[in-house]
Amino acid sequence: MLAGRHILLVIGGGIAAYKALDLIRRLKERGARVTPVLTASGAEFVTPLSVSALAGEEVHRTLFDLTAEAKMGHIELSRSADLVVVAPATADLMARAANGFAPDLAATLLLATDKRVLMAPAMNVRMWEHPATQRNLAALRRDGVLFVGPNQGAMACGEFGYGRMAEPLEIVAAAEGALRPAARPLAGRHVVVTSGPTHEPIDPVRYIANRSSGAQGAAIGAALAALGARVTFVTGPAAVPPPEGVEVVRVERAGEMLDAVRAALPADAAVMAAAVADWRVDGASGQKLKKGEGGPPSLVLVPNPDILATVAGMQAGRPRLVVGFAAETERVLEHARAKRLRKGCDWIVANDVSPATGIMGGSENAVTLITAMGEEEWPRMGKDAVAARLAARIAEALA
Repeated sequence: MLAGRHILLVIGGGIAAYKALDLIRRLKERGARVTPVLTASGAEFVTPLSVSALAGEEVHRTLFDLTAEAKMGHIELSRSADLVVVAPATADLMARAANGFAPDLAATLLLATDKRVLMAPAMNVRMWEHPATQRNLAALRRDGVLFVGPNQGAMACGEFGYGRMAEPLEIVAAAEGALRPAARPLAGRHVVVTSGPTHEPIDPVRYIANRSSGAQGAAIGAALAALGARVTFVTGPAAVPPPEGVEVVRVERAGEMLDAVRAALPADAAVMAAAVADWRVDGASGQKLKKGEGGPPSLVLVPNPDILATVAGMQAGRPRLVVGFAAETERVLEHARAKRLRKGCDWIVANDVSPATGIMGGSENAVTLITAMGEEEWPRMGKDAVAARLAARIAEALA
């Protein structure tokens, strides 16, 4: 997909700019032409000489280049490429692009281009989570800007969370996807996706929950929508925002999630990615439980409704394809195989969520797809990549 393509690469100012050097190499390996634009702050982290040597092209740095601007260089730059990639996309660059500010060459190019833009955000976790950044992210997505990452992990500032720039090969894959002719094999199909944890109240301020972030479910919803599906996205109180372009139904408890799924049917497929609490407190207190001299309260737990088994076992209105998830900590495949048969679903996506894997609440996943026809072990990859692969398999199954 990249051979002979022209990529305009905008390098923002952040420590992740060092990854842009490897990104240039990876793009060139695949036959792409890379024209680099280096911001003033980006030049504080990587040198124009390094960027130019790897790209094999002149580095563009200033808006006020009299030679270039005599031919309206910024317009030509912004429109001659097949794709504009911003890596790293800092909070400042995103803010400028979202609000139409153009004080320098990079921001002017983003405002003047008529080509697709792919951003790879990189910033401190607090900056990423700040409401202003999330507003800018939503605005850019509405404008058609594509995103890859950020990933979760340790940062140069010493903090941990979402904000690490996607790895160069992830950005390459996203660039290939952006340049691939849009395929919508799920157009006209309706898919119900459940995501996130459920919160089962103990009293008005305490609840039973789990460590699910909802990241995998959100990625699946986005991937299905990208293939043209109408997605009803039923989510518990997740740590990540729901994807764009889907119908969002927010719930808290397992019973509410089951009601929402039933209300969303009929559907062509159901992907039950939510980590639903298996139990709830029988007779949750209407008032906050107080610590007393009698010791901790005695909580009686009762089973929650089994959403996956309920949907898979429907006699009327059952989706053609029902996909469940099996998050296990030991004997993963053995438990997952048994779960597929016990629940009556068509597919099970099995993964190991033991603490050592870092998968539960993390940015990556390693899954095995179990069907009646056999098992497919997928390599460890980003949750967006897992979602894209699963969405493609669902499209094949419904074709």
